[in-house]
Amino acid sequence: MNSQQRDNPHQLASAPVVVGVDGSDGSHLAVRWAGQVAALRGRRLLIVHGLDLLATQSLLGGYHVVPTSVVETVRARGVKIVTAARGLAHDVAPEVEVATEVSDASPARLLIDLSKSAYLVALGATGNAGIFAHLGSTLLAVTSHGHGSVVVVRPTDAERQIRHDGPVVVGIDGSPVSESAIAAAFAEASDRETKLIALHSWSEWHFGEFAGQAGSHIDWHGLEIAEDAVLAERLAGWTEKYPDVHVTRKVYRTSPMDRLTEWSKSAQLVVVGSRGRGGFTGLLLGSTSSFLVQHAHCPAMVTHSG
Repeated sequence: MNSQQRDNPHQLASAPVVVGVDGSDGSHLAVRWAGQVAALRGRRLLIVHGLDLLATQSLLGGYHVVPTSVVETVRARGVKIVTAARGLAHDVAPEVEVATEVSDASPARLLIDLSKSAYLVALGATGNAGIFAHLGSTLLAVTSHGHGSVVVVRPTDAERQIRHDGPVVVGIDGSPVSESAIAAAFAEASDRETKLIALHSWSEWHFGEFAGQAGSHIDWHGLEIAEDAVLAERLAGWTEKYPDVHVTRKVYRTSPMDRLTEWSKSAQLVVVGSRGRGGFTGLLLGSTSSFLVQHAHCPAMVTHSG
């Protein structure tokens, strides 16, 4: 292990794959995916469930102390959920070491805190009462404010299964922030022994406005060549580090949201960074990435630099 890996808590041998569960079909899918990743990476799996006792207190009319009987009931349900998830994990990855945790914390806070030292955090895209009851708050909070890699495990369309073939697709905006997404995407493509599609979209740069020209007078072909050169430069060092990964560069001047979503129909994983500019403005705080984690047709990984 090199010094950079030692300084990265997510790459330590002790860093587990963490998955949040709530007993829903979405979390079942996330457990299966996380168990398979843990087996592939030779890491232990940590299955967690957040009770969110503060929310329970609020539902009970703001009592300062939640009745013991209620706490016991809620906790017993949480234990039942993680126990069932543990059995599911053993079914798909019997060789993986599995641990479980039931926490009083809110689901979002629990997963964000655990993401600081996790290899990655996985969560399902749908849910019921519990950890994923509010997609807009819990899922987007974890993907926006987590650390390292956070994966929203989305199924293929009707089958609700995990796709094991197809490329890894990474969205790159040309900024240094993309580096974590590129690093994760190359590692995933290498481990999965599949090709990598590096996608760059610059539709929102509005070259015509900057140049003071009408769109018809812009040399779009020349700009596309220039953007492809930028993309190639961003990937150069990584292709040397991962000579086993075949990379295909794709440069578009159309919506990055549309392109990434379309590629997700044939990909086994889509990767984006947590912040950006250009075609990926705002990322998880904007339309492209928030749409992706809610509507992609495969698992969507959001990477953070810390």
